[in-house]
Amino acid sequence: MTTFNFYFKVTKFRFYNSYLVLYLCKMNELRNPWQKISSHEVYNNAWISVRHEEVIKPNGEFGFYGVTHFKFLAAAVVQLDEDNNIWLVGQFRYTLNEYSWEIPMGGGNLAVDSLASAKRELKEETGIIADRWTYLGKLHTSNSVTDEVGYMYLAEDLTMGEAKPDDTEILQIKKIPLIEAVKMVMESEITDSLSIAAILKVARLKNI
Repeated sequence: MTTFNFYFKVTKFRFYNSYLVLYLCKMNELRNPWQKISSHEVYNNAWISVRHEEVIKPNGEFGFYGVTHFKFLAAAVVQLDEDNNIWLVGQFRYTLNEYSWEIPMGGGNLAVDSLASAKRELKEETGIIADRWTYLGKLHTSNSVTDEVGYMYLAEDLTMGEAKPDDTEILQIKKIPLIEAVKMVMESEITDSLSIAAILKVARLKNI
């Protein structure tokens, strides 16, 4: 065997060995390091359930975890007109004890396409119907404590109609330029996670 052939084989071995190590590391990253020992429900209503679970933590120690399961998905919509205006919905959020400006959104059946829920919520809260829809992606709203998933959409080619919000909702609706909504996000005047993500995604798509 020549020195060149020997060097080539050693180099080839090292390359494949490094690749194997990287592959195993990647597989280890994807493996769930948590072990569930027990789980029992401690609260349940029409919208959520809460579980108390005993676990073995990634460091091998015993621990517990509280998990809030959402029985509905969240569907959120940025509706954009030909002049790059959007509509925000204002309402008092009980959990925060604060008033919140958000894009139209609401809950939807987990077994139903999120787009259908988005269309329903847009019409209910603003009266708007859209002919063109773009999927913006999904978002886990607070993945350290809940499994809630939100889906975001852009609605265009709009037709105005009459809003019919739920009887538990006292809403204000305002129309503002998309660039102003981005400013509200950057200045923390909009704090809802789905609204922030969807507004910034649309601004990026429209180069605003």
